[in-house]
Formats: sequence, C-alpha cells, structure tokens
Amino acid sequence: MRIVQAASFVAPASGGIRTTLRHLAAGYAGAGHEVVQIVPGAADGEERTAHARIITLRAPLLPGTGYRVLAEPWRVAAVMERERADRIEIHDRATLRPLGRWARRQGVRSLVVSHERLDRLLGLWTPAPLRGVLPVRAAADRSNRALAAGFDTVVATTGWAATEFVRIGAPNLSQVPLGVELDRFQPANHDRTLRRAFARDREILIVAATRLSPEKRVDIALAAVAELVRRRVPVRLVIAGDGASRARLERLAAGLPVAFLGFVADPRRLAGLLATADLAFAPGPIETFGLAALEAMASGTAPVVHHASALAELVADPAGDGAAGTSAAGTGFTFADAALDLLSIDPHHRRDAARARAERFPWSATIDGFLRCHDLPAASPAVDAAPATGPVSGPLAA
Repeated sequence: MRIVQAASFVAPASGGIRTTLRHLAAGYAGAGHEVVQIVPGAADGEERTAHARIITLRAPLLPGTGYRVLAEPWRVAAVMERERADRIEIHDRATLRPLGRWARRQGVRSLVVSHERLDRLLGLWTPAPLRGVLPVRAAADRSNRALAAGFDTVVATTGWAATEFVRIGAPNLSQVPLGVELDRFQPANHDRTLRRAFARDREILIVAATRLSPEKRVDIALAAVAELVRRRVPVRLVIAGDGASRARLERLAAGLPVAFLGFVADPRRLAGLLATADLAFAPGPIETFGLAALEAMASGTAPVVHHASALAELVADPAGDGAAGTSAAGTGFTFADAALDLLSIDPHHRRDAARARAERFPWSATIDGFLRCHDLPAASPAVDAAPATGPVSGPLAA
C-alpha cells in the first residue's frame, strides 16, 4: 500500500508533528508499505529518507509563527493523484480538510488527525469580553461535524482531544496515543557536568522545552519562577525553544534566574537536559498531547502541566501516587506550589515513577493503532500496557 501523508506546521525547528511523521513513516515502511509525505517549504522540492519520499510544496508563512501552511489543497490533491495514493493521512484539519472529500471521490480511504482542540483554540483567541457572547462551542461543533463527515476516520491522541468529537457523536472517531522514544530519552542521560553549567548544586533546575508562541503560555513558567524566588527557593529555569514570543518573554524574564537556549537542534543535548533537570514545566493550556512533557517523563523528570490541557490526562497515573507528574491551574502561584509538592517526593521515587508512566507509550503501539485506523494489519503484536485504541464511546469530561 502507498500511504500519502500531508501536514502543515512542519519546519526544521518544529517538534511534535515532525517527530510523529518520522515515526509513523518508519513504522509503515517496516510493515511493508510505501510512504510519501507532503510538507510545506520555501520552494518545491523532493528528497528521500530511509523510510519516506518527502515532497515539499512552496507554501506561505503564517505571520508571527515561522511556520508555513499548505494553503492550496488542490495542489496537494494533484500530488496525491499523481502518486496514486491508496491511503491518505492528513495532519492539518484547517486548510487541508477538503482532501477528505477528494479521497472519497477517488475511492481512497482517508484519515485526519486532530492535533489540537478547536473549541479551546477558539476560546483562547476570542477576546475575553466576547467569550460569553460569541457561540464559540457551537462554531467548533459545526466545524467538527463537517470535518468528521469528510473523512473515513478522525484520530484523536487523547481523551481530552476526543471530547469535542464525542460531544457531537462522531461515529468514526478513534483514539490512538502518540509515543515517545524510550531509548533516546532515558534517566541514564543525566549529566552532572551539564547541570553545573546551568545551576549550582543547591539550586532546583527546571526545564521548559517548548515553542515560544502565545498559546504555549511560557509566561506562566516565568511567573512561577518569580514566585519561587519570592519564597526564597533557589531555582533556575532553562527554556529550550524559540519562536515569535521570545523577545517579549525575555523582557518578562529580566532579573529572574532564567536562561533562553533557543531551539536545541542536537537531540542528544536535549535528551541530556531533560534527564538532568529536577522538574519540567509545560504550562500550555491547549496542549493536545505534549511530546516534550512525555520526553521529560521518559528521561525521569516529572513535569508540572496545565490542568486544562491534555497533559493532565498524561501525568495522571490511576495506579500511581502522583510522583510521575502533576497538574496545576494556570498561574505562577499554583505552578510554584505544584513544583514544591513534587520536590517533596523522594527524587529516586519521582524519577522511577515518571519513567514508568512514559513506558506506557511506546511508538510501536502508536504505529499499530494508526495502521488499524487505515484498515491495515498491525505491524507488531499489541502492547498491553498502552492505552486502548479503537472507537471512542462513553462520557468524557469537557
């Protein structure tokens, strides 16, 4: 089978979607399928990797983000038709949503991945005085009904992300968790020399690996550091990531023990930083899955996450004691409280719990789940420890 994937928001400094595409392509190729990826770029082009052929289409920049968007779905459809796609997989529910209808006309099975939650996005970007007036949820529901009707399968990566499709009764919804590179991100990457480059022995080292854009709410992490400093807690925050909000955040951080590293291109350095930190912060309120937080947990570093995001579901281990990570309301005060609560737990136990929680999310389970959604055989035996894959039903909290 030839599986053709298309995605926007893929760039050299991008994180989650690029990582997801890479692992899915490797899994599909390992299962005997041919993979073609269509991504945006500054110019048209084509390259081959070990597992996929990547076709780049010239696409405009989305202002203020550094990302390009495939804004001409008919060009993507033309490539899919030329490539004789047997399955299509769309990682952009905005500009590329017409491809579901195209696939139906062509008799090609289609899948769209919800990498964000539209009702929360609309709520975030709607001015506060209008949130009680504009029908944000109704608008999201209309959009989601049209999206679900256009594709054979809608894939959500968490129950949190699935909620808005459960609410409209989408019959073609499946939940497939993403995975984490358990071999790359592990506690053994702890580096005492690296730690001393950022913090003294008596200081708490906190890391935030995230894109610096408004919806990531890195300002909450800065406010938490300010609160910890006010409480006379010795702390250092290291921010690994870049984006349009960097200058504003650097101004907010003036006088605080905060270091901005920019985008960390070396995966070994990032893995070392995540394993060396005492805690991680993930303050974004609309994170749908949050690979960076999961990578921190795989590294043995427990995160504090925003209680309104899908990460709260990720860190909540029903069989655990809260040592793997915790969630907090989106204020500096509450993040500071949560950080101190985690730090009160024995560090060895905390690291073991975080790693154990991350081990429930191997990429092998993700690949098998996506293949089943494509109506294709799984590449490997099911992983019992992974969250179940399949149609979503039953009540889920909004």
